[in-house]
Amino acid sequence: MDEPLIIAIVGAESTGKTTLARELPARLTGLTGQRSTWVGEHLRDWCERMGRTPRADEQPAIAAAQTAAIAEAAASHDIVVCDTTPLMTAVYSRMLFDDEALRAPALAWHRRCGLTLLTALDLPWEADGLQRDGPHVREPVDALVRQWLLAEGLPWSVVGGLGPARIEAALDALAPLLRASGLATPGLFTRLDHRNAEHAARNWICELCDDPGCEHQSLLQRVGPER
Repeated sequence: MDEPLIIAIVGAESTGKTTLARELPARLTGLTGQRSTWVGEHLRDWCERMGRTPRADEQPAIAAAQTAAIAEAAASHDIVVCDTTPLMTAVYSRMLFDDEALRAPALAWHRRCGLTLLTALDLPWEADGLQRDGPHVREPVDALVRQWLLAEGLPWSVVGGLGPARIEAALDALAPLLRASGLATPGLFTRLDHRNAEHAARNWICELCDDPGCEHQSLLQRVGPER
């Protein structure tokens, strides 16, 4: 590969982003033979080190540190799975501080991601130290992430399911991208064919759907066919 493939995992709190990011690289290496790794969320380390959540003026540095960590991983790997990107820092800046200054640069950076996986709200909320505000913030955050991704026309897919099913859903979503990148193996082609067969049977759309196939139908209706 000439350029590393960057896979973004974004979503509201307590939706399994870190678990998914940790487990995907080994599966991707096994399926593609490429050097795969993951990059953790800088905000988590920052909060643990500082013993508090960041102020509004500290948000740009957190976004920059997340970008730098991803760039460092991409320098020595073919596939990089990101447990959040600067996009989530921008989303929380808007939600918590009513500040959209980070939105444009975060979305501009996000365009280099091959695909964004949005983790569904189908997992129970769990407390996790300083980082989590409560289950009441999950739907607003999820809605804002969707709104920004749709507005920018960025490629994304919702990933849901419990336990191993969540990993399999992520691989289903990634199969077309890996094929387009020349990385698909026979097993991934079979997975893609199976998903397409299921997709053809769906003809309904629902609000805030967390099924990737149905989500794709909704996306097509709202923004038109992929260019």
